[in-house]
Amino acid sequence: MVNLVALILIVSTTLFSLGEARTRHYKWEVKYELKSPDCYKKPTITINGRSPGPTIEAQQGDTVVVELKNSLVTENVAIHWHGIRQIGTPWFDGTEGVTQCPIIAGDTFIYRFDVDRPGTYLYHAHYGMQRESGLYGFIRVSLPNGVLEPYSYDYDRSILLTDWYHKSAAEHTAGLTSDSFVWVGEPQSILLHGRGRFNCSGIASEQCNQTSTECSSPHTLIVVPGKTYRLRIGSLTSLAALSFEIEGHNMTVVETDGHNVEPFVVQNLFIYSGETYSVLVTANQDPSRNYWTNVKVVSRNSSTPNGLGIFNYYPNHPRKQPPTIPSTGPAWDDVAPRLAQSRAIKARQGYIHTPPPLTDRLIVMLNTQNKVNNFVRWSVNNVSFNLPHTPYLISLKHNMLHVFDQTPPPNGYDFKTYDIFNQSENKNATTSNSIYRLNFNTTVDIVLQNANTMNFNNSETHPWHLHGHDFWVIGYGTGKFDMFKDPANYNLVDPIMKNTVPVHPYGWTALRFRADNPGVWAFHCHIESHFLMGMGVVFEEGIEQVGELPNSIMGCGDSKRFLKP
Repeated sequence: MVNLVALILIVSTTLFSLGEARTRHYKWEVKYELKSPDCYKKPTITINGRSPGPTIEAQQGDTVVVELKNSLVTENVAIHWHGIRQIGTPWFDGTEGVTQCPIIAGDTFIYRFDVDRPGTYLYHAHYGMQRESGLYGFIRVSLPNGVLEPYSYDYDRSILLTDWYHKSAAEHTAGLTSDSFVWVGEPQSILLHGRGRFNCSGIASEQCNQTSTECSSPHTLIVVPGKTYRLRIGSLTSLAALSFEIEGHNMTVVETDGHNVEPFVVQNLFIYSGETYSVLVTANQDPSRNYWTNVKVVSRNSSTPNGLGIFNYYPNHPRKQPPTIPSTGPAWDDVAPRLAQSRAIKARQGYIHTPPPLTDRLIVMLNTQNKVNNFVRWSVNNVSFNLPHTPYLISLKHNMLHVFDQTPPPNGYDFKTYDIFNQSENKNATTSNSIYRLNFNTTVDIVLQNANTMNFNNSETHPWHLHGHDFWVIGYGTGKFDMFKDPANYNLVDPIMKNTVPVHPYGWTALRFRADNPGVWAFHCHIESHFLMGMGVVFEEGIEQVGELPNSIMGCGDSKRFLKP
């Protein structure tokens, strides 16, 4: 008999007529299972036995209901619906410490939210560093019946890119939060939709087995000669920035983070944690052979081997290896092509959402690395973020202002004297759980400024993700942002809207968004270790307009008093 808890999908029968919004029900059980995605066996967080988890398929305007049972036995959990703005349901954003208390072991929690825009989105754990353990998947939202995209293709496929460690997230967390700091190091593998391959030489077969069915064959994308494929590519790496390429094939970028892009062609797609892209690929090469799909770590001098898959021309055998040697990929430290791709992404003609011409508030966020009380931390303007025990949404809605620091975070740094190109001791660095209070319905500019780390001649790429909003990407620059000169070069004509964007080494990225979604929203680096070490902030806007909070999000910190019997 089929275990009802293990059912992947139960589609609601509330379809009133063809094309009308409906409710889509998913029933998930989250638990640890021993998996060998790259041949090395380790505990992996699965959904209904799978990692990546089931893809949520919905249509624009639908309501998604996810009934989540936490069977991790000894761990809490929360899941963030990455790219879903949660308009009217800020309590279901799935961000532990910000919008909800965690789901404790043995409990069942129901998420319910609307998907109001088509596009490619993600979901993943948002409790500690659990995303690193395999708790993630896709959300694909299609257009209403009869509405067509501005580009055509024959088939629609998805591939989720992740990096993979053999140590547990718990061990990494212990090292990162110790005063004898232990860095997580480079990942052991790159997984293409949950499949990779690690060299098991010298490791006991019961721990690492290259004949395991989970890793014995690479990820394979079967294509029919002459057909065009929409390939939805998402990245949920815990550390790595990636370059994705298909041997001998061009890719035309048409969508990112749910927004249509003015098409442009790439051979290598650079993608950062939290981003999604749709590219069009035509199977127009020699059909008598297969081709490599190649994924390389960039922006870090990484020891991680390239992730390899097979672009399989039917009717060739899916396991037939290409006759060529896989490409080594682009140079890891060549920033210019990565910056060029970022600048090339514009909103598609006919799909431009024009940003407000002026801003009401500017916040410049200097990304710094420093030590606070002998602990290695990441900071914004020398303030390293800590989550409180009571989620902000609950404390603000119930006016419990004693549970977090009321001192406003800094709006900038001393840009005239700070040297972004050299190591800085940042002796004034501190920790805080204070938040930015934004006036509702105002326009806010954020400038992310990169700088040198505590290591000599080193500046890292940081992908920043904003919950509850899309933002306009209005500018990129190298060196130090000049608040008096650089805004004159902002793109206010056809900027792309996104929810995740990189800030490149020794450079800056400028964003603009409307604070028009009542709630409390995280904005943070999407690298797991960096956010854990304090690289994030929280915005509050329109809290007085938030409706009554559901009882299900309560139960931790001072919110225990609001639990209803």
